[in-house]
Amino acid sequence: MSLMTTENTFTTEIIELVHNTKQRMAVAVNAELTMLYWHIGNRINQHILQGERAEYSEEVIRMLSERLTEQFGKGWSKRNLNYMTQFTTTFPEFQIMQLCNH
Repeated sequence: MSLMTTENTFTTEIIELVHNTKQRMAVAVNAELTMLYWHIGNRINQHILQGERAEYSEEVIRMLSERLTEQFGKGWSKRNLNYMTQFTTTFPEFQIMQLCNH
């Protein structure tokens, strides 16, 4: 085998390793984010159930949105937090864990 062929094979193998690892990392990150969003929605729902008024839930979500946005930047809008609460009511915890582990 020529040196050029050996180098090409070597480089191709390394590139493939990088691609495969990046793909596994993306899957792992997506699974973790899914679990994070589920847990946030679940915690919001638990907290809101302690209050009895609709205005209370809106205020909780508004304040949480502001605080999370200050701390972590974009992605924590009231709309997104509402989606997280809907997410937890749509899927039981064991189903989410099963989805994330595949």
